[in-house]
Formats: sequence, structure tokens, C-alpha cells
Amino acid sequence: MENLSLQYKIASESYEFQQIYTLNYQTFVEEIPQHEGNTERKLIDKFHDENTYVIAKDEGEVVGMIAVRAKRPFSLDLKLKNLNEYLPAGAVPCEIRLLSVKEAYRSTRVFYQLCERLVSYCLEKGYTLALISGTVRQLKLYKRIGFQPFADLVGEEGAQFLPMYLTRESFENSTKAFQRLMIRKTESSVPLSFLPGPVPRHEKVEKAFKGDAVSHRSSSFIHEMGEVRRSLCEMTNANYAEVAVGTGTLSNDMVAAQLKCLSGSGLILANGEFGYRLFDHANRFDLHYHRLEKDWNEAISLGEVECLLQENENIKWLWTVHCETSTGYLYDLNGLLSLCKRYGVELCVDACSSVGTIPVDFKEVYFATTVSGKGLGSYPGLAIVFHREIIHPSPSIPRYLDMGMYEVNGSIPYTHSSNLVMALKEALHFIEYEAHEKIALRVRCLLTQGGFHILGNENYSPGVITMELEREQCSRQFGDVCKDKGILLSYESDYLVKRNWVQVALMGRQNERKVLEAMKILNSEYQSNVDSRVLK
Repeated sequence: MENLSLQYKIASESYEFQQIYTLNYQTFVEEIPQHEGNTERKLIDKFHDENTYVIAKDEGEVVGMIAVRAKRPFSLDLKLKNLNEYLPAGAVPCEIRLLSVKEAYRSTRVFYQLCERLVSYCLEKGYTLALISGTVRQLKLYKRIGFQPFADLVGEEGAQFLPMYLTRESFENSTKAFQRLMIRKTESSVPLSFLPGPVPRHEKVEKAFKGDAVSHRSSSFIHEMGEVRRSLCEMTNANYAEVAVGTGTLSNDMVAAQLKCLSGSGLILANGEFGYRLFDHANRFDLHYHRLEKDWNEAISLGEVECLLQENENIKWLWTVHCETSTGYLYDLNGLLSLCKRYGVELCVDACSSVGTIPVDFKEVYFATTVSGKGLGSYPGLAIVFHREIIHPSPSIPRYLDMGMYEVNGSIPYTHSSNLVMALKEALHFIEYEAHEKIALRVRCLLTQGGFHILGNENYSPGVITMELEREQCSRQFGDVCKDKGILLSYESDYLVKRNWVQVALMGRQNERKVLEAMKILNSEYQSNVDSRVLK
């Protein structure tokens, strides 16, 4: 999906130049080590007063730039003796410098369109040839645009460049081929995923997963598992964390097996698909428990919970989901924990869709579960259980479900996956709560403006946004249309089809620009559907 709303212009405003300094720093200090860093994280080019900046803007944000200047000496004059001897006879050259495009806008047409605007500017000024020191990282792209190399590499290792130039003729000759390339690239691009799993992953997570597998008995893997468990505990303020090969269903079965060992009965809350699944977990372990159930998406108040705790002194544990994935409803975890402490009840939480999506504190929670392939932004396949107390093995619990076996064996009682563990370790570096919340608020606003009816409000999880379509619309058909356009929504689960709901799950690695562009497409498709019904 190409962002057609970008503006290409000559920089003229003070705030544009301030952003140029920042973009300069990010590219030529942090990414390509050409200059020393500074505390302001800004880099003003030494030829700034002579530069003209062609910029790409997404609303008020400068997302790409090229600087052009015609005053000699050029930077290449300092790198190549007798530069003119390399150039075509009669050339009127200018120099292109400081080419930079923000990472989220790369692999799009931004670079091409910056060059297109640059060529127009050069023609206006009478320049016939534009020189560039092309970074070796982007040589293929430069050549596709029409840049031609004319000398050997220059610069130091780690920051090497190839002297190249661009003429009007070479740019025009490359245009059709470049456009065909970008069309093919767009057609074959990876769809944008707004599924609650699998979720988009950072490229470093994917790289970690593709590493060579190592034995789960090796000292290196034992060390890495220990690091992952410590990181998970630091992130959630939990005392202990166990990591098993499996899914959220496994982690909740492990909790049910532990609850079987407790005296007294329990209380399970449910107002959606995954709360009701906790009933099934409990039933299969023959747990004795009370139910507090409501219709889907109907709030369960702390007052209602307290009434049941007051009326039933035999309740010793309470089990609930934190984020109800089927709706986005978010339970008041702090309020529930306060009630449980007041009545001597142990709180257990299915947090599969909240860990990594919103901050959590499991310090005083008895058990909490999550998975690797949702909010934590890694691959599916690891079941995670947090616990407050040390747990000992129990012969009454099936071996694979016995959390005590994991505890005494450093979470490696049986064969494990080094690939999944290494990917999760890397993913834990990219948890960004504020960024996810910001995107979610903008998504809710955009979809509401587009006419969608969204369940709940900003107090619901930022990781799950549920849209209830009108009776005349078909959620499956809408989801299929979006899938054809490269946008993967959550809509195919039976419980969503039954209610005519579609969901945007904002978990894992999300690019804000691409997310918002996708939401505009959703609004357009929704409005087209509305308009077609009106015409009928």
C-alpha cells in the first residue's frame, strides 16, 4: 500500500529545517557512522547555507530528504582528483547530498519521487547532471533510478560510497522500468497483519529465530533461558516465570492443574469467548467453582465480584482473563487484586493478550499466563506462566503440566526450542507501550470517523479493537475484501462470524504510518458498502 498523501516540496519553514537536522543525525551519525554523536542529536550540514532541500512530508513530519547544491568545490572534488575529467563534456553539474528516508518509508516510491522532484528542480536551474556519493547499501536502487557509476569506491570501511551521476536522459529512461519494478514489489509485498496471532515481528526477531538450533541441554541454551526468564520477570514484576513449548491453552491447563491442589472452591469470571474457555479448563480438571458470567461485552463490576466473595466464604481462588480477546474488554486487575487480598483469595489471570500490550504488575498475582506470539511480538509456540511462590513437583499432575518440574529444572525439564527462545529474547527489546497506545487511540478515532461502531472506549485494550458491523453487512465478506487488498483482519473465528464482528489487533511490531493508511482503506471500503446499499 503506497501512501499517496505525501507532499514533496522545497524546504522553507523553520520546523522543517529542525526536522532535517534530526533526520541528518539519525542517518549520518547513528546509521552510517560518518560523524561524531552529540547530546542534542542534531546534525547541521557544513554546507547548510548553500543547500536546497527537497523533502517528503507525511502531514507535518519530514520523512525523506535530498540536499542539492551547485557551488564548487563539491564533496567529490575532495575525494577525486580532477573530478571534471570523469564528467561528460559540457556538463553543468550540481551535487546531491544527504539523501535520507526514514526506515518506515523505505521500500516505497518515496526515493523515486524525491528524485523526480529533484530532476524538476535541476532543470529549472539549468543543471544537466547531478553528482552523488552513493552508499553501497543502496547501489541497486540508485542504478534502477538511473544513476550511473563513474569511478571507484571512496571513503572508509563502514562508510564507503560510489561516485555516481544522474542525467535527465538516464532518469527518464529508467522511469518506466522503475515503475514496473515498484508495481511488482507492491503486488508481492507482505500483507499488513492485524491478527491477534501470529503478529508482525521485528526483523531482528526473525533473524534470531533463523539462527542455528542448539541443544536444550547445552550451557549456552541454559544461560539464554535464564536471561529470558529474568527479563520476563523484570517486565511484569513477577517473582517467577516458567517457559514451556506450547500455547496459551497449555499455560492455562498448567494453572488449572495447580488449582486442583488448593483447598476450597473458586470463582471464574466470564463475559466473552476466553472467559468461557476458562470454565472448560476448570471442568476438565474437575475443579469446584462458582461462575460470574455475563453476556458478551457486558461489564462485570467489582461490586458484583465482592458480593459473591462475601456470600461464599469457601471461595479461595479467582480466575479471570485480563484482556478479553474476543471483545477487547479489559478487567480491572488492580481492583480485583485488592478484593482478593481483602477476602483471602488467590488471583489467577489469563493475560495472553495483555502482556506486552499494556503494562502489568504480577508481583502479588498467584498465577498469570501469556504466550510468545501475541503482545510480546515473537513467534507463537511458547507458553509462559508467572507465579508468586516457589512450586515443587507433584506426582499427581501429568509430567508436561507439572509446573514444579519446570521450576526445579530451570524451565527446561524436557526438549525445548532454542529458536523460539532466542526469538523471544530479542522481541523483549522492542516492547513499546506508549507507541501502541498512541496508535490505538488514532485508530479508534479514524474508524469512528469512518462510521464504524466500535465496542467499548479508550479504556478497552489498545491491542484489540472490535467493530460491530450493521446487520445488512457481512463481516466475512468485508474481511475477505480487506484481505484481497493486503489487510489481514481478525474475522474468521466462529465467535466473530456469529456476531458479525471484525477486529483490528495491534500487537507485535506495528508501523504507525502503514497502520493509519490501512485504516483509511477500511473506512473507504466500509463507506463504499454503505453507499451501495443506499443506491439499492
